[in-house]
Order: sequence, then structure tokens, then C-alpha cells
Amino acid sequence: MNLADDLAHAIDIARRAAELVLGYYGHVQRLTKRNDEAVSEADRASQRFIVCELRKLFPRDGIIGEENETGDAITFDVPNSAGRTWVIDPIDGTNNFLAGVSNFAVCIGLLDAGRPVLGVVQDVTRHQTYSAAAGRGATLDSRPLSVVRTPLSDSAIIMLTSNLLDSHGRCLPFAVRFLEQTDWKIRMTGSAALEAVQVAAGVAHGAITINGKLWDIAAPAAIVLEAGGLVTDPRGGPIFPFPLENYSGAKVPFVAAAPSAHAQLIHEVNC
Repeated sequence: MNLADDLAHAIDIARRAAELVLGYYGHVQRLTKRNDEAVSEADRASQRFIVCELRKLFPRDGIIGEENETGDAITFDVPNSAGRTWVIDPIDGTNNFLAGVSNFAVCIGLLDAGRPVLGVVQDVTRHQTYSAAAGRGATLDSRPLSVVRTPLSDSAIIMLTSNLLDSHGRCLPFAVRFLEQTDWKIRMTGSAALEAVQVAAGVAHGAITINGKLWDIAAPAAIVLEAGGLVTDPRGGPIFPFPLENYSGAKVPFVAAAPSAHAQLIHEVNC
């Protein structure tokens, strides 16, 4: 199959998973998994469905998913780390989902030799599909997406995920500075993927996630890149190709940004 066909399948699977998730919305309890993180039966049901559908269509591809059935580990089934691997976040924004906040998404990304070549971020409650495949551009439903071309200004929106603590539990200095100023418009939605695709959509100049995981960036990275954006680590270095060997859920901090804003954001994060 070519990427156009793969993308059509991934969009269909993500949309059906989103409908499954909506069936649980407002009717599910908070459970816990490793490190006392939130999870729900909806997360597991969504991943179960996505994995089943992908394995029917792409039996030779690898799969990485945020969940498993017991909560003691992620799903890691990657027979060839240099080949194709689907990366799944069955509900990005689980805490929002559990609390009744409407910002959460189903994410399906495809890495080929560790590089993002396809991504779908399904905004569940808004029934909107952000998607891209390498060489085919990025879209929101059928509308082409492109990053902003303007430099950072007092009207620029910067997305931050809500967990901005370092390994010692301290708020990072750049985040304190960002929150103490009013020139840039700082926004936090509780979904790293939905924040990142706002860069692709030309809504935000940048999106910074410090404590994300691979499934938070795999799908949106393909979309941001196809929309003309940049995706790097917080020092400006490459994330991709990502070394998939034995990945077990290590943090993957990232900055997604328009080229006109990327260098300045990287400077601000590190000064």
C-alpha cells in the first residue's frame, strides 16, 4: 500500500475510535496505572480497537501504544525497529476526558525507520481530523494547513502543556518567565497533540511539551512537518529518527514551531 491508502485507513480507524471514546464520555471512572498516572477503560478499549484494526491491515508493521490491559507497561511490539511502526495514543488528554473537559484526541502516527511519515490527530468532541502523510501536505478535514510566516509578536499564541516540572519537581525557569509576561499569549489545553497541531494550523507560533512521551508527538509531528513547521527537542536538536529499540515510555520533550519562531523559542527555553 502507498501512504495515501495508509492515511485513509488511519483516518477511518481514528474516527471510529473517537466514536467509541465518546460512548464512554461522562460514564467512566478514573483508574491508575504505572507511576499513578490516570487511565480509564475508555483508553484501553480505544487502544484495543485501534490495534486490532491496524493488525488486520498491516500485520507486518510494529505497534507501540501508551496502554496495556493491566497498566503495568506500555504496548511494545516492534519486530523491526528500522521498519514501519504505528504509534498510538488512544486518548491524548485522559485527565480532561475524565473531568469532562472537551479537549482530548485520538492519535495514530506512523514511523518509518524512526521518522514520522503519517499522522492523524482526531479531535474527539469537535469531530475534526488533523492529518498528514509525507509529501502530501497536512489538512484539517479537507482544508490545507500551513504554519504562520510572521515572527513572534505580542499577538503570538504559545501552547504549553500543564506539566512544566523538571525531574526535581520544580517549575522550569522559562515557564515561570512565560507566565509572568503578557506579550505572548500563553495557552494550556491539556492535550499535547492538540496543542502541537495548532502550530500546523497556523493558530499558534509554537507548542512546548516537556514531559511528553513518544505517542504525544509521533502523530502531530508528521502533521506539523508537512505544514512547514519544525519539530525538535528543547535544545533545538533532532528527535527523529527516533531510536525505537526497547522503548518503554521514556520522556520525549519537544518544541513544535513555525520556522519564524523556532530559534527564538529555543533560546527562551534554554536561557
